[in-house]
Amino acid sequence: MKNLVFHPIYSQLSLPDRHRFPIEKYQGIYDGLIAKGVEQSRFVTPAAVPIQHMHRFFDRSYVDELTSGALNSKAMRRIGFPWSEQLIQRSLTAVGGTIRTAQLALQHGVALNLTGGYHHAFTDYGSGFCLFNDLYLAANEMLLNPAVGQVLIIDLDVHQGDGTAKLTSERNDIITLSLHCEKNFPFRKQVSDMDFPLDKNLSDEQYLSILDEALSLAFRCYQPDAVIYDAGVDIHENDDLGLLNVTTQGVLTRDSMVIDLCKRHKLPVACVIGGGYQRDINALVDVHLQLYRAAGVYV
Repeated sequence: MKNLVFHPIYSQLSLPDRHRFPIEKYQGIYDGLIAKGVEQSRFVTPAAVPIQHMHRFFDRSYVDELTSGALNSKAMRRIGFPWSEQLIQRSLTAVGGTIRTAQLALQHGVALNLTGGYHHAFTDYGSGFCLFNDLYLAANEMLLNPAVGQVLIIDLDVHQGDGTAKLTSERNDIITLSLHCEKNFPFRKQVSDMDFPLDKNLSDEQYLSILDEALSLAFRCYQPDAVIYDAGVDIHENDDLGLLNVTTQGVLTRDSMVIDLCKRHKLPVACVIGGGYQRDINALVDVHLQLYRAAGVYV
């Protein structure tokens, strides 16, 4: 089944020395899956999203200034990357990967991108390493299917999906659920349809108990026809930016809870990997790989 989405450009971005973003992890996840026996034939290579498509969903001036290099330095600092043509091509391809993942999820039941989760991007500005909100674009892609009337975005990155919450604030067909560390970035939170702010230093048992409550409530209150899952691993106990104490086993249990729930309800689920900021790339990749294990990509 061809339900894994990857392009080498995901990790092809030159950054300053000691830059905080672990750009190597995407290639690392691909290499890790291949090492575990996943066949290359299972991977789909996405295309970059055309600028015209971005104009349909985001502020035209922001899109044009960002993609042309005309965006002011203050706005680029808020994003967190130095501008380059490589950055734009990489970002447009990564976003295209999430859209392709949404399409494949509708075909196969579950699909997984090896990047994605750019939930801090708003309609007219980017933030926190996020240029364009791929979750919002993927939800709109799923809604093109006549069988999909409502999409639930389950955002379990440690940081609140503020851009997604704002973009969907007047939408009844895209529902946002966010579990996030309250005392963490972004300092000014937006209002999701369902927010579960967490105290710092939560353990597996505490975290998973709240997640179980949140998922049960979301599925009782809404009747989604499809799910987008942001499986950020910055909840991990060794993450530099997370402030929670969830173990690798806890991450696997979390991912299994979400994917198994979608399977039981026969809902297509498109997965993205979200944040993760350990400087030890091999250790970080191992935590991200739990998503693919939970989805049955490998045993």
